Amino acid sequence: MLDLELLRSFVSVVDAGGFTRAGERVHRTQSTVSQQIKRLEEDVGQPLLIRSGKDVTPTEAGERLLTYARRLLSLAEEARDVVSRPGSEGAIRIGITEDFAAYRLTKLLATFSRSHPNLRLDVRSGQSLFLYRDLERGDLDLALIKRAADEKGGIAVWPERVHWVTSKSHPRDITAGSVPLIGFASGCLYRARAIHALESAGRNWHMAYTSSSLAGIQAAVAAGLGLSILSEMSIQAEHRVLTAKDGFAPIERTEVALVAAPEASPATLRLADRLAEYCESVQAKAAYVAATLRIPSS
Repeated sequence: MLDLELLRSFVSVVDAGGFTRAGERVHRTQSTVSQQIKRLEEDVGQPLLIRSGKDVTPTEAGERLLTYARRLLSLAEEARDVVSRPGSEGAIRIGITEDFAAYRLTKLLATFSRSHPNLRLDVRSGQSLFLYRDLERGDLDLALIKRAADEKGGIAVWPERVHWVTSKSHPRDITAGSVPLIGFASGCLYRARAIHALESAGRNWHMAYTSSSLAGIQAAVAAGLGLSILSEMSIQAEHRVLTAKDGFAPIERTEVALVAAPEASPATLRLADRLAEYCESVQAKAAYVAATLRIPSS
């Protein structure tokens, strides 16, 4: 078993960049913190820190442990918080994709949290692949993800239409040469679909712009840095939708799925109901936007 106090000191050293500053954070002397790190390195059988004068950086093994250390400390804090609060309803750990996080969903979650003052929400935003992985290994209670159409499982599912988009004001020459792609990092469903579609059509491609932010991708497309695949709710007035007439066939259909852990709590299921209502409204909004921007139906 890993000692949480040792992990806390380890995280503090990495975050502070040194033993003295870390000691101030955890109210320990520099020598005590140094001894704790030594004990932790002995426990895991690996050097965790590179010491260069007063500066300290994690080794490769230290970087791997750092992620787990933060999760363990967060979970311990959550458990203590939930148990110690009288009348606590527990906690809900929910994951949502970045495009949903960028819209009204944050307001819905804030409203739900205010109406359940004894319930703790832990919300994280990320790519669907990683959110579903966290759900499967028990790190999330509820997830709103994108996935290939017709996959099984989930509380509710909504079909999603995605399109090739380019800049309306600064379109790229896409008739020949390598296609410049804009998208999220590797692991993104849309990115994989875009690459598969281009390679199936015998087109060369290269990543022209990679971002962890939907807003960054939308801006890069509008500026004319390349092409991307976006859902209808993410297409903006500055974008132009490409169709088969432009040489870009429709993308395989995807869907939005609301998935809960096998033993979801009643509070989690109540939140799931609210999210389902929200997703229904998003579908209606997407249809309205598609009509306004004259997005083709196929």
